[in-house]
Formats: sequence, structure tokens, C-alpha cells
Amino acid sequence: MPPVAPMLAKLARELPRADDLVYEPKWDGFRCIVFRDGDEVELGSRNERPLTRYFPELIEPLRQGLPARAVVDGEIVIAGKKGLDFDALLQRIHPAASRVETLAATTPASFVAFDLLALDQRDLRPGPFSERRALLVDALAGARPPVHLTPATTDAEVAHDWFSRFEGAGLDGVVAKRLGQPYREGERVMMKVKHERTADCVVAGFRWHKSGPIVGSLLLGLFDDDRVLHHVGVTASFTMARRRELVDELEPYRRPSLAGHPWEAWAAPEPKSGRTPGAPSRWNAKKDLSWEPLAPELVVEVAYDNLQGDRFRHATTFRRWRGDRRPETCTYAQLEVVVPEELDAVFGA
Repeated sequence: MPPVAPMLAKLARELPRADDLVYEPKWDGFRCIVFRDGDEVELGSRNERPLTRYFPELIEPLRQGLPARAVVDGEIVIAGKKGLDFDALLQRIHPAASRVETLAATTPASFVAFDLLALDQRDLRPGPFSERRALLVDALAGARPPVHLTPATTDAEVAHDWFSRFEGAGLDGVVAKRLGQPYREGERVMMKVKHERTADCVVAGFRWHKSGPIVGSLLLGLFDDDRVLHHVGVTASFTMARRRELVDELEPYRRPSLAGHPWEAWAAPEPKSGRTPGAPSRWNAKKDLSWEPLAPELVVEVAYDNLQGDRFRHATTFRRWRGDRRPETCTYAQLEVVVPEELDAVFGA
């Protein structure tokens, strides 16, 4: 019975190699555990919250594609023209049922299964992953899109090829699991290898830390071809001591107001919709996202894993200040562009 906390992965910088490992593509979507009991189908999120109402188009395919009684771990994704579309996925978490129904028709989701936790009366979590995988393959033998079985291989060279080739389809890297691994809820026992690159960004603002008058995060910007500075993400990977030091380092660049700042328009009583530093959080409406402006003169080098449209998909990692770079040279042109790989090749691997 729901909820079940999904098994998690810890980060590895290189692809692990061992005889007892199986590799899978790392899907960039919403982690989801599906519970089916006859006609009843429930979708649970990574945080053990219900997702069922947001993806009504998946209920009947899951009812048709899964065994009559089963619990399946996987990922909800949306396939767009250029690969997986996480922005479209975010739009699905909407309070209005009519909006959800419209998006279900225009940007339908898919479910990718990668583990089987229960089948009929059997709790499979204590058993080895090799057994769960074999039973999952059999269980999904009759499944049809939008329900998919994730590709898997024990060949590290194939996994390395996936790591490079499937990124263009929007995948996030590669996950490695031990064949003998039981399913351990909420524990980081799998391994994930993600893409990492660096970029030089303009620091145009910061947020205070929740614990007091120390720096919480730096707001990053990149210029487009029209010399417009876009907010592309944050970097917040600092120790508490470093956060205190940053207060003094940023002081000469602090501005009393947003007048004349590249992001001045976002201070309006009704800020324009879309991606803004102070926009409400989709996941936590009470979260304080207020920020302080800085003169856009500092340049920082950050490490990032991948892009989500024209911004960083996750928080970046601070590498160093770049006093040798002029802010106007921090453009999108420096970012590596990955050639798209057809999602059909991923689903069919």
C-alpha cells in the first residue's frame, strides 16, 4: 500500500565497473512509484505524495500494461521534439483540473519502468535486483507506449556509449545497480554518473541564507545575442564559513535598488510571468525567494550537469571567481550544445 519511499542513488564522478553491476539510462523526469490493484491505479511521487490527478492520461495505459496486482518503480517523462521536456513536465503540476486535462492532451506523458517492488501477493523488495528485473521484463511483456521498460545492460562499454549518445535525448546520465541489491527504501545505495561541464556566468544578485545574515546563494546570468542578461540559475555550494566571507566580498557590488539593473522589470508589482529570480516556487509557495541586486560586474566559474531549455537544470557548483573575464563575454555561446538523439533509439535500446 502507498506510500513507498523510493530507493535513491549517490553521485559517482566516473562510470563504476564491476562484474556484478547492471547499468540503465538516468531519466530526467518525475520519479514515480505506481500501485495497481485491479482497476485501482495510484501514482506516488519521490516525496511520497500523490501524482495521480496530474497525469490522468497514464491511468488506463498502466491499467492495461501492468499485472493486476503490482507495485512498479519508474519515472514519468514527457517526450518533446528535441528529447525529454522537463519544462512541460513542470507545467503539469497545476491546481486546475481543466488545465491538467488540456495539457494531458497536448503534452502527454510516458512512464518508464525500472524496478518491480511487488507482484500479486509477493513483496519483492528483500530479493536481489536481478530477480526483480527478470520479473519486470516478464510483467511488461505486453505493455505498449506510453508505458516503457527502461533499457539495461551489464556491459560497461554499452553504458558508456549511452552516457554520451543519449544525452541529446534529454537523459541525465547513467545509473548503476548491483545485481544482488535488495530494494532499500530512502537509502542511497545505487550509483549515478551525471554530465558535468563548466560555464562562466555573471553574478547579478544574491539571496540571504535562512539561518541569518550570511549569503545563501548567488544568482547567475548569461547574455543572449541581443545583449539581454537572462537569469539562468544559482550556485549555493558553500560552507558556512565561506558564506560569511562572501558577505564582505559582495559588499562593494551591492546596490540600494533595482533602478538601472538588468533585472529591474522583475521588481514591478505584477512581474512578468516566466523565469524570474523572485517568482514563487512551484513546489513551495511559502518559500522566500526574495533577492538582493548586485552590480553585474562579477564573473564566476560554475560546474553544471545539464541544461533545461535556456537555464541550468539543477543548482550549480561554485568553482572560482574569474577576475580575468569581462561580464559581457559571459554568453550562451560558451555552452556546449549536444546533438539531439532520437528518443526512439533510447526506448528501443
